[in-house]
Amino acid sequence: MNDLSIFFLSRQILALYCPPQIVRGFFVEREMSVIIGLCNPKSPTNVGGVMRAAGCYQACAVRYSGERYDRAVKFQTDTKNIQSKIPLTAMVEITQDLPSEIKIVCVELAEGATPLPEFIHPEKALYVFGPEDGSIPQEIVNQASEVVYIPTIGCMNLAASVNVLLYDRLAKSKLDIDHSQRILSSRDVKNRLKFKRADQPAT
Repeated sequence: MNDLSIFFLSRQILALYCPPQIVRGFFVEREMSVIIGLCNPKSPTNVGGVMRAAGCYQACAVRYSGERYDRAVKFQTDTKNIQSKIPLTAMVEITQDLPSEIKIVCVELAEGATPLPEFIHPEKALYVFGPEDGSIPQEIVNQASEVVYIPTIGCMNLAASVNVLLYDRLAKSKLDIDHSQRILSSRDVKNRLKFKRADQPAT
């Protein structure tokens, strides 16, 4: 059973035992089926950072190919224990077992790539990233619906690139977010900071 099958099975199980409004609320930001694909990642720290990003931006799964990560399997950067909530799955081929409606989007410094600020994200996507010390294989690029690049000077590390890509997707989305509640639910319990604009009326 692949990671997407587990995801949809969990929804069916929740539907049996939870009120509809709870099920809708839990899955509302995951309906777009955002999957992160890592080609032969090397650094456990970077994979941990990717898992943290996946949790923050509510990707539904992370998959990876190659054997280097498995040889350095114990990572400590995932301080929120995101792997217990988001599947991290080893794949022989990073694009295997994808439903037809999921578009493959490679994030790479490739000739002909679309600048990320100009890119319109598909509703459902597998975002593929190359390794820290290499590039996405050409055969995977050939399968892609789109190739995008992040127009920085030089290249960022793997985890930073995933964070920027997912933030761009969030910033361009039309999700109805209660920002006050999002701040309260995301911040540290010791954080009591408030900001009042100079032109804001007194309450």
